[in-house]
This record gives sequence, structure tokens and C-alpha cells, in this order.
Amino acid sequence: MTMQLKAGIQLTVIPTEKYKTIRIFIRFSAKHSEKNAAKRTLLTSLLETNSLHYPSQTDLSSQLAELYGASFGLHVGKKGNLHQVNVSMSLVNGKYIGNDRVFTEGIDFLKEILFYPNIKNGQFDEETFRLEKSNLLAYMKSLEEDKQTLAALRLQELYFGNDVNQKVPSFGEIAQLTDVTAADLVTTYQDMLANDQIDIFVVGDLTEEEVHTAFSDWAFPDTERQHPDIFYHQPLSEEMKEEVLRESVTQAKLNLGYQTPVYYNDARRFALMVFNGLFGGFPHSKLFMNVREKASLAYYASSRVDTFRGFLSVQTGIDGKNRARVFTLIEEQLESMRQGDFTDMDIAQTKAMLRNQFLLSLDSPQSLIETAYLNQWLPETKMSDEAFLQALMAVTKEEIQAVANEIQLQAVFVLDGEE
Repeated sequence: MTMQLKAGIQLTVIPTEKYKTIRIFIRFSAKHSEKNAAKRTLLTSLLETNSLHYPSQTDLSSQLAELYGASFGLHVGKKGNLHQVNVSMSLVNGKYIGNDRVFTEGIDFLKEILFYPNIKNGQFDEETFRLEKSNLLAYMKSLEEDKQTLAALRLQELYFGNDVNQKVPSFGEIAQLTDVTAADLVTTYQDMLANDQIDIFVVGDLTEEEVHTAFSDWAFPDTERQHPDIFYHQPLSEEMKEEVLRESVTQAKLNLGYQTPVYYNDARRFALMVFNGLFGGFPHSKLFMNVREKASLAYYASSRVDTFRGFLSVQTGIDGKNRARVFTLIEEQLESMRQGDFTDMDIAQTKAMLRNQFLLSLDSPQSLIETAYLNQWLPETKMSDEAFLQALMAVTKEEIQAVANEIQLQAVFVLDGEE
């Protein structure tokens, strides 16, 4: 059941006796912005480290220990046009330990974190701020050493190069973090609390009345909150973008970015799911079997699809001298999908693996939350578990081919050794 606490603030309760724990998840959603992504990421680190009444990380950890070892954390995410700040907490259900105060004490802890951050004299605690800013900058710089991540980020930057916001990852960029002050983060915090869409989820063996009562006194500001379109649409480019980055690497990377017109709210997304599984999503896929296994031209080869930005990417690790051969072979795999060069058995195997993935997700509290979140943002996509599986199993070979024929190459990024 979903109830509105205030305009733009939803509370969703998912009652279930399946788990002995309670999962609390709060998501702040705003339009993804180049200017704010890094600041919102740094804000999560500050909120996670201490608060006004738990001024050290030791104090905060001690309070979690008092809650029978509850887990707690904040992180950022990105979905289409949205930038998300996520607050999560898992704690034992008090019914199993003879303490019915655990849930309300957990809610009080989260209330402390969100409404009483370590802010004094108009700025976050300076020592905490300096340490967390330094840690985040070090993390961003370390990504240069993870070449697989580097290649994925650079492909995204190349593919979305005409949009200053979309080309920036969820955690932001160093350039937007360098001059941020402890006072700036207070503004970021206040803006998030006042203007973000807020979705609160509770999963566990609780009644809706218990949960609603626990959140009834949370004093979120009464404001007109933003609700941006979740989807990002990029015009198809007539010219393919290409970039080659030269670094001293032992394994070259060849990553390709394709555009697909099929989005999450499109009935064809089920055909796209099966297509991706056949193309590069599973170990029996064409990329894995033909590029990696049979031709032995790649250390890894896979594909993934983003149905909130119309973006399909291919990732490979290769020997640089084989780059042209690998590129040709990848394109041949896509063309074979367009021509229907796959069997009914291939389709059945892919559907079975997608079905198993879906059924496993039903046992995950976080998967239940993500589904509920999308049902609220996109109510027209809501369907029962049975309807989802029926739509998946009903996908035909012709529908898979039709999806394949609409996928078009837009960007190629290469990370290769120095010449």
C-alpha cells in the first residue's frame, strides 16, 4: 500500500512474513545535474559518517550496535534523467528477539541522520568535511587505474557528449568538487530535503498502521517538489563518434555504444530483454560464444541495455592488435541477430534464464522496492508477476529481429597501448 505523507512524499509499505528482518529504504530523486552530482555524493558521505548527536563515527557505530547490529548506509544512483540519493537500513524484526521497540528506534536513528546532520554555524563539521572530500577525490582519481571502469565511463561521456548532464556519472566529476566548501554542502542538503521527490519504502512483517505512525512526525518541508521525466531521449546522430585513448595497458578495451528506441514503458522491452540475452547478456550469447570462445579474440565480451536512456553498450577486453577484427566480428553478431540467425532452443534457453533471474528477484527486499518505485513513477507499466512472465514467454523470433533492426551504432571508444 502507498500513502502520501505530503505533496511529493510517498510512503509504501510492503507487508511480508518472508523475512526476519525489516528493510527501510528512502530515495530522494531530482533531475541529474552536472553541477550537483558530486556535491550530492559528498553529502551522502557526510551524512553516513556522523550527525549532530552522534558526532563521531564511533558514536554512530555504537548506536547501530545497540540496534542489534543493524546495517545502514547512503549511496547515489542514476536512472535516466534522475539523480538518486539512497538511504537504506536493515534491522532485525523485534518479534523474533522479544523487543518490539527495535523498529521505532531504527526510525528514530534515521530521523537523526536526516534531520540533525553535523551542521554548526551554517556549515558541516569542518574536520569531517575535509576528510570525506579528500576520500571522494581519491576515489574519483582511483577510477583511472580501473581500466574496465574507465572505458565504460569514457564511452558514456563520448555517447552522451552533447548533453553536459548525461555524460557525467552518478558520483559526479572532480572539477565540480574541487572548490566545494562545507557551507556549500548545507545548501545542497537543504535543497534535497525541500525539493526532491521522496519515496519511502518499508519491507517486512509489519502493519501499515505501525509504519505510518512511525513516520507521521517526520517534518519534511511543505514545498512544491520537482518530478522530472524519468526518461532521457537523445536524437539519433548521423555520424558515429569515435575516440582512441592511448595509455600503458596490458589489455586493450573496445567498447561500443548503440541507440535503441525501446524504453521501459514500451511493450517491446520484453523482446529487447531476450535480444540482449542472446546478443551478449549471458554465457550462451553470441558475443561470448563467437568473439570470446570460438575466435579467442576477447578476454571478455558482453552487452547491457539501459531502457531509461535508450542505450545499449558492448564491453570487450582484447589484444590491441586485434581491434579491427573484433569490431567486425561484433558487428557480424548484431547482423546475424537482425537476420534471425538463432534457434528456437536459443530463445527458450534465454527466456528460461531471464525467468530464473526474475523469480530470484522476488526473494530480494531491494528488488521489491525497485519495482514499487518504478510502479509509482510509471504506473502504466505496473503488472503482476504472472503478467510479466507471460509477456516474457510470449516474445517471438520476429519481435527479437525487429528490435535488432532498430539498434544503431553511435559511438566507439578504444583504450589501447601507447604507439
